Amino acid sequence: MAQTDTHLPVLFHEALEALNIIPDGIYIDGTFGRGGHSRAILKALDMSGRLLGIDKDPEAIECARGMFVADERFEIRQGSFAELERFAYAAGFAGRVNGVLLDLGVSSPQLDRAERGFSFLNDGPLDMRMDNRSGISAADWLKAAEADEMAQVFKAYGEERFARRIARAIVEARAEQPVETTRRLAEIVAAANPSWEKGKHPATRCFQAIRIHINRELDDLKACLDQSLQVLAPGGRLAVISFHSLEDRIVKRFMRDAERGDRFPAGIPVTEQQRNSRLALIGKATKPSRREVEQNPRARSAVLRVAERKP
Repeated sequence: MAQTDTHLPVLFHEALEALNIIPDGIYIDGTFGRGGHSRAILKALDMSGRLLGIDKDPEAIECARGMFVADERFEIRQGSFAELERFAYAAGFAGRVNGVLLDLGVSSPQLDRAERGFSFLNDGPLDMRMDNRSGISAADWLKAAEADEMAQVFKAYGEERFARRIARAIVEARAEQPVETTRRLAEIVAAANPSWEKGKHPATRCFQAIRIHINRELDDLKACLDQSLQVLAPGGRLAVISFHSLEDRIVKRFMRDAERGDRFPAGIPVTEQQRNSRLALIGKATKPSRREVEQNPRARSAVLRVAERKP
């Protein structure tokens, strides 16, 4: 989760160490945000090194061009990291990349700006799109979605226990007036939610679920992870920072399965080469220190997982 220009991203030092940066290497920052990781990667590269940045958000693209306009080692592409392989081929990097970094979720600039509609803490138009120039907004989705569809999204992507109850409440509320602002949605969810975790806003899970759904975040993540195997060079590192259990579960299973390789019936002897193991796990999952969480409460759920491409 990228921070503003005055703060370091979550697990900043740990992620950079995980990439094991070599000065003349090729790296991809799949979630440019506001450039915190990219800036540090470029500092570690010499003039023959290269960095490709990717982000859906037009504001992030504008930021990247302003920050690194004169740096020939850097290029930025607007789009989803689900297009990782296509972007890497276009840059001539496919199969040569020494590190891919994904810092998942919504960035602090997106959360803090009310007009982006990501946060129930700041009243604004109910948008939630990473790329606010394309696709449907959260308000448009809530206007058309049936109660069953909403309930399924709240349960699957927000793990919300009261998904059906909340969905019905939204349908009833929109019959009187369209649900078009973050404050109104948060109030509807709070009134319909009889119980929630201590210290969390009652609308937290539903806001997360809607954001994931309209941005196709989990589908994009799965596509990107699969493509990383085609993009990374032997010995190249994949480092992923997740911020909720749904993301982390996908990353954990992908890395585990890629390390395990192809499955064979029990009792059949196979060589390492036949097993087709493609990744090696690097260390255990890393979480923020207590000090980092105290300084930045948004870091509390972060998890960093790292794997290395096998030859």
